[in-house]
Amino acid sequence: MPETKNYTPAEFAELQKELELYKVKREENKKDISTARSFGDLSENSEYDEAKLEQGKIAARIAQLEDMIANAHVLDESELDADTVNVGSTVEVLRVETGKTVTYQLVGSFGADPLNGKISDESPIGAALKGTRVGAVVEVVAPNGNTFHLEVKSITR
Repeated sequence: MPETKNYTPAEFAELQKELELYKVKREENKKDISTARSFGDLSENSEYDEAKLEQGKIAARIAQLEDMIANAHVLDESELDADTVNVGSTVEVLRVETGKTVTYQLVGSFGADPLNGKISDESPIGAALKGTRVGAVVEVVAPNGNTFHLEVKSITR
C-alpha cells in the first residue's frame, strides 16, 4: 500500500495544476507523433523517435502525479496545533553547536526548496522538528552521518 504524504492546500493545488499541464502536453505530443509518422520511414525518423521518447516521459510523470494525488493527505490548517511544528509551520531554530539562528518553513515533500528555506517534513531536519514545541532541543542526524542539535526558538503559521 502506498504511503500517504502530507500536503498543504497550496501544494496540493500545485500538484493538480501540474497534472493538468502534463495532460495538455500529452495531447500535444500525440500530434507531434502523428506529424512525425507522416514523414515516412520510421526506422530513420529522428523526429518520431524523439516524440516517442517524450511520450514515455510524459506518461511516467502523469502516473507519478496521479499516484501522489491519490495518496495525498491535505492538511486542514484549522485542525493543526499552532504551538507545535507541523507542515505549514515556519520555525526559527538555533543550531546549538554554532550559535547560528536559521528559519525554516516545513512543507510537504512536493514543496521542498531547501535553498529558499523550505524543507520537507520527511527530511532529517523536518522529521526531527515535526511535533516539537518552543524550547525543545532535537538531535538531527545528517545524511553524512554527522549529528547536530537544534533548539526551537519560535513557531509561526
